[in-house]
Amino acid sequence: MSDDLWRLWFQRAKSNLARAELGKQTSDILYEDICFDAQQAVEKALKGVMAFFEIDIPKTHSIGYLLKLIEDSGQVQVSESLKASVILTDYAVTTRYPGDWEPIDEAEYKKALVLAQEVYQWALSVTNQDEENLHR
Repeated sequence: MSDDLWRLWFQRAKSNLARAELGKQTSDILYEDICFDAQQAVEKALKGVMAFFEIDIPKTHSIGYLLKLIEDSGQVQVSESLKASVILTDYAVTTRYPGDWEPIDEAEYKKALVLAQEVYQWALSVTNQDEENLHR
């Protein structure tokens, strides 16, 4: 795959992470929506890792499936603590639309944000990148 493809995934991940980090700036912003940005940051960071290591990238929102594909490639170790991020998948599927689920509160949002930050930093580290390299 193109050297630029992984950079594009990382740039998109960083954009979603930056939006998630802005948080609930007004009462009109729903925690569900900024948790969706946290999930998207993780999904795109993982797809960036996959592009970097030339692993086929499926069209899926499943964090668990992406982690399994990365781990199964044998190119990257996925720690148990990183696997905690699988809970973010619900923000891409279940809570994205009005429905039958409990509203997300600030504590749950903060947990989602920390997970997204950890996965993003892990993705940078396993690809030996830093923020400056992403914008070349």
